[in-house]
This record gives sequence, C-alpha cells and structure tokens, in this order.
Amino acid sequence: MDGEGGGTTGGWCCPPIHLMRSEPMQLVQLIIPIESAHLTLSYVGELGLLQFKDRKDLSGNDPFSPYFICDCDRRWPLNIDKSPFQRTYAYQMWGNGTQIRFFRDQMWKAGIVPSVMPLMDEVNFDDLEAKLGELEAELIEVNANSEKLQRTYNELLEYKLVLQKAGEFFYSAQSDAAAQQREIEARSVGDESIDRPLLLEQEISTDLSKQIKLGFVSGLVPKEKSMAFERILFRATRATSKTKILKICEAFGANRYPFTEDVSKQRQMIEEVEGRISELKTTIDIGLLHRDKLLKNIGYQYESWNHLVKKEKSVYHTLNMLSLDVSKKCLVAEGWSPKFAASQIQDALERAALDSNSQVGSIFQVLQSKELPPTYFRTNKFSSAFQEIVDAYGVAKYQEANPAVYTIVTFPFLFAVMFGDWGTAYAYCLPQYITEMTFGGRYVIMMMALFSIYTGLVYNEFFSVPFELFGQSAYACRDPSCRDASTNGLIKVRRTYPFGVDPVWHGSRSELPFLNSLKMKMSILLGVAQMNLGILMSFFNGLFFRNGLNIWYQFIPQLIFLNSLFGYLSLLIIVKWCTGSKADLYHVMIYMFLSPTDDLGENQLIVGQKTLQLVLILLALISVPWMLFPKPFLMKRQHEARHQGQSYALLNSSDVDSAEIEADHSSHGHEEFDFSEVFVHQLIHTIEFVLESVSNTASYLRLWALSLAHSELSSVFYEKVLLLAWGYNNIIILIIGGIVFICATIGVLLVMETLSAFLHALRLHWVEFQNKFYEADGYKFAPFSFATVEEEG
Repeated sequence: MDGEGGGTTGGWCCPPIHLMRSEPMQLVQLIIPIESAHLTLSYVGELGLLQFKDRKDLSGNDPFSPYFICDCDRRWPLNIDKSPFQRTYAYQMWGNGTQIRFFRDQMWKAGIVPSVMPLMDEVNFDDLEAKLGELEAELIEVNANSEKLQRTYNELLEYKLVLQKAGEFFYSAQSDAAAQQREIEARSVGDESIDRPLLLEQEISTDLSKQIKLGFVSGLVPKEKSMAFERILFRATRATSKTKILKICEAFGANRYPFTEDVSKQRQMIEEVEGRISELKTTIDIGLLHRDKLLKNIGYQYESWNHLVKKEKSVYHTLNMLSLDVSKKCLVAEGWSPKFAASQIQDALERAALDSNSQVGSIFQVLQSKELPPTYFRTNKFSSAFQEIVDAYGVAKYQEANPAVYTIVTFPFLFAVMFGDWGTAYAYCLPQYITEMTFGGRYVIMMMALFSIYTGLVYNEFFSVPFELFGQSAYACRDPSCRDASTNGLIKVRRTYPFGVDPVWHGSRSELPFLNSLKMKMSILLGVAQMNLGILMSFFNGLFFRNGLNIWYQFIPQLIFLNSLFGYLSLLIIVKWCTGSKADLYHVMIYMFLSPTDDLGENQLIVGQKTLQLVLILLALISVPWMLFPKPFLMKRQHEARHQGQSYALLNSSDVDSAEIEADHSSHGHEEFDFSEVFVHQLIHTIEFVLESVSNTASYLRLWALSLAHSELSSVFYEKVLLLAWGYNNIIILIIGGIVFICATIGVLLVMETLSAFLHALRLHWVEFQNKFYEADGYKFAPFSFATVEEEG
C-alpha cells in the first residue's frame, strides 16, 4: 500500500507502507552551527520526519573540536531548572504572536472576516516583523484617537441631554412659582382684614430679592445606580451640604456639567454643543472608515502572516529544546527519526548550511540507546481513520503487531452484522459521503455502509421488506397462510435460494426461531474466529521479538484452551449446518463436562465424538497449569543466568535491534527480579484468560442481539406506521404516517442504532480481540512538522 504519509513531503520519497509493524526508528544527534540553526530547523520542519528530544550533552566537549568525543550516555533533560521565559529564544517565542492575536481581536470587533486566499508572494520574516510592528503601532494610535473622540462625543451628548432636561425642569419650576406668587398677591388684595396675622403679612411684603435661593448640581448618573444614589444622597446630606453632594457624585461615577438659569444662555449653549457633536460625528466616521480600511488590508494577508508566524514560533520553540554548547558556537540536538529518513535529513542539513553561507556544516550521527523508540505508522487517507480507532485504545509498542491491519475489514464487517439492512445502509451512506468530504472518517463510514449493504443482502432485508433478488423462493406455503397455519407451513418445491436468506421466511411463523438460530450460531463462529486471530497475532509478536517463552507458554496453551471448548462448539455448528442434524448443541456442551462418559445418542454428530470430547477436556485442563507455572520459573532462571554472564550480551550492531528492546523491557530493565511479583502477575493473567474465554465468547452474542433488535424495529416502523397509514386510504393520514416513518427511521435506525452498533463493534475490537496480543504501552511518533503545526493552529 502506497499513499501519503504523515509528515512526509510526498509518496515518492518514502518506501511502501507496512502497517503490520511500525517503522524502524533510530536515535540521532545533530550538531548545528548557530548561524544556520534557524534555517536548518525550517528545512527539517518542512520534511517532518524528526522528533526532537528535550535533552543536552553535559560532557563539556566542544563538538567542533578535532578531539570531540560523543559521550552518548551522558544526557540529561535540557534547562531543567529554567522556566519557558528563561530559555534562549523566549523573546522570539512571544513577540509576533501577540501582534497576530491583536489583529485577530480587532477584526473580530469590527466584524471583518479574514480572507481565505493565501498571499502568493514570499514574505521575509524580518520584513514582516517590521511591518507588523508598524501596523500595530498605527492601529493602536487609530484606536486611541477613536476612543478619545468617542469619549468626547459621549460627553457632549450627555451635556446636551443635561441642558435639555434641566432647562425643562427649571422652566416648569419657574412657571409654577410665578403662578403661585400671582395667586398669593391676588388673595392678599381681596382678603385684607384686621384679623389677618401680622407674620403672614410680613412674609408677603418681604422683598423677593432678599429671599433665600436654593443651589443645584446638574449631571448624569448610571441608571442602575440611581435608586441607591437617591437614598444615600438623602440620608447623608438631608439636602443641606453641597460638599457632601459632590463627594457622593464622585463616588457613584456621576458626570457633572455646568448649567445656567438664563434661558437665552441655555439656548446658546445647546446650539454650541450640537455644532461640536456634528463635527465630532464626522471626524469619528472618518476615523472608523480609516480603521476598517486598515483592518481589511490586514485581513487580506492575515492567514499568510499567521501561517508564517506559527512556523517561526514552532522553529524557536524547537530551538529552545536544543542544547547550547560551552563555546556557544553550535547547538546540539537529539531526536528520533525513521531509518529511511536519514538521507533526507542529511540533505536538509546540507542545504541549510549552503543557503545560510555557514562556514561549518552540520553533523549528523546515529546514537545507540536502549530507550524504547516512538511508534510511527505511515498511513494514507483511507487507513488513517482506522489507525485512530486503534490508537484511541492505546498506541502500539514499538514494532508490535498493529491491529489496524485487520480492523480495516473486521470493524466495518462486525458493525454490518449488527446493522445489516441494505436499505437503511444505502440511505446512510450517500448523504454522509457527500456532505462530509473533509471529515477524516468518511472512509470508515463508507466501509460500514458497504458491508451493511452486503449483510443486508445476506439477511434479505430492505427496511425489513424481503426481495427475490436472486431468484424465486425455494419454499411454498402448504396452508393458505403460513403465519396462521397449525401444521408445517412451508414445503420445499425447488432448489435452495442461491444467496442469503430465503425471502419466504420473512412473515412466516418460523421466522424468529429460524433467524435467531442462524444469527446466534453465526455470532459464535465470528467471535471464535476473531479471538483465534488475536491469539495467532501473539505468536507473530513472540516470533518477531524472539520471545520463545511467550510462544511456548502463552500462545500454545491459550490456543489449545480456547479451541478445546469453543473451537469444538464452532465445529459442531458447522457440522450441524452441513448435515441438517437435529442434535441439541446446548445438551452436548453441558454434558460434555457433567457426564463426559455418557453416550450422546441422537446428539452425536461425528464419529468418535465421545472420545474427542474426553481428549479436549483433558487438553483444556492441561493448558491451565501450562500457562501458569513454567513461565515464571524460566524467567527466573534466565535472569540468574544473565547475571552470571552465561546467556546474555549486548549487541554490538549499530542498529537498534527489536529483540534487544523487547528483552530489555520485558525484564523491566531492573537488576532485581521479584519472583513473587512475576508469579502473581502470571496467575492473574491465566485466570483472566480462562474467564475471558467464556465471557468474550458470550460477548459476541451482541452481534445476534443487535441484529435482531434492528430487524424488529425496522419491521415495527414499516408495518405499524407506514402500512397502517396506507390502509386508511386517507391522504392526510398517509402523509402523517410517512413523516413519522421517515423521522423514526432517521432518528432510531440511522442515528441511535448506528451509534449503538458502532460502540459495540468498538468494544469487540478493544476488549475481545486486541487484549489477546496488543500491549498498547508505546508512545506516538510526534515529529517537528509544519504541517502538524498548521493543523493544530
């Protein structure tokens, strides 16, 4: 299989994809001159085939000295005592990113969407940095001026409102006072009497110019604070202290404005304020147009600038992972790369040294390490989604067998066994494939739909309706109604239906017993086959890692135990199908353990079945201690022999040998060997396998259960909704019934049933299949790649 690989520049540069084992990896060291470091990292990022480690060499050697010695065992975490802000390129990391975010926020506030068209011309980052600084300064100045003008504009609007409202208030108060004065004067003239109180006469005759006048403060206070403002103002001052009033106004953020009682001056002030408001409005509109024009020009190139800034930040982030040597003339990097990428990385180093006019070239060398390498599978658009399904359970250990190879077929097939209806599958396939072209899982959906169409044809179900697509039915009804007949309803009149379930079974009284028996036995066969495949994969893992203990004391006894019980059951199912026997398989399996020496009678399917059952029981019993006891004792003996120098030595090869890695990690890399811990672990593993052999086989019966549920739901929706509405011969009822049928089919069958079948198929792969061989304790290869940076951004 060939295709585009993650982090590669094209299919031409890479050897064929092998999904069964992850790519062979090697630990490499790069020694890069400082003057070419940035360009080197840029070229490596374009290549996307090197995962840098946050390490440095503390040997004190000058890498460019003729006496330089690479002490590869002396490597410690880089800058372990430094925060991200204290690293060498911390300033470059934080500089331009803030400007890009500032532009993005400003465009969002202005309602301007950045253009999706990339900038065609190449932009030098130094020039871009200067341009971004100029644009940022200009935009900040424009915003500051706009805010200042807007603030003045708002104050003038408030002042105008104060003048209008206060003028109306004082005009009304003066009118009321004048009317009251005229009333008092009229009353005093008409009601003069000797009995009139002298004090009242004195008050009336008092000169108006000598009366006390009340002061006032005009302004605006936020509406939500008005009630609290009134209460505090009354309680604190009792309306007698101007100083307190002013302090309270300041505390509530009230804006005070001057006001005169002279009506002519009020009108003049209003005219002046309105004129200034008009001028400011024009100035603000011009400023906003200028800002929008500036932001639109930024928006045209925003995506290109953002892409370039992300690349630069990723380069400097990676440079911070490198070690600065004692002479400060070069940077030392370590990282993992696929073996096939060595020549490409060296070419990138040479091009960077040449393009940067560096006097010294970069050094590339392979290091020896017992550290477990990362796992790297090169996938294409089709296989990547299936690989993600497996990785969601756990990343494969370095070069262990990859379940994704089989998941590509088995996952959609098991989904289809539960979903099997070629009508709903076809309806589900096309809309998803058309509308989700950019979704990475579209090929998973397509495969599930195709397999569902296949199993739907096998089940002969199209929205629960059977069709005679491959010829006429092999059976005919003996009675007028097969469903209601009291005798045998079906008789065979012609040759067997060539493909799938005979359509005449649907609707007969024998439908459920027949389909239940068929799907239940089929589920057991599929489950035993997939579990055997998982055990077989453990054999290939042991063979690849040269782990004879796992082959002899794990693979062989597990294979014997599983097939002594459920492999035998699968054989009986196939023989019963082929011979048409009426043997009771439940009775056979139960009494195989309760009464293994009794005669089988009519339940006998093959010659020598009784003897075969006794042999299988004996093999199953032997396989349990076979799994439990030998492996811990042999591991202990190997450990003792290794420390006596009799059976183990380090490999002198320059390659990272997978056998060495497996042996080193299987013994956990410790000098001590805890036999009790190893034995308890093996005991738990043995008990788990014995119990899981039963529970996992039973778990595959979910294929039968969900298939039956899907079929019955389809039948209910078709018969009790669509056909029932059709029988009323009423167009309104027919339309309502059709709408209910469509909604039920989409909501239940295409959404809920799909999700249910997907999750159950996921569980069958993660638990029943992968736990037979898949350790999933590795870590994913994460190379420095500009493509990944862009996706994450």
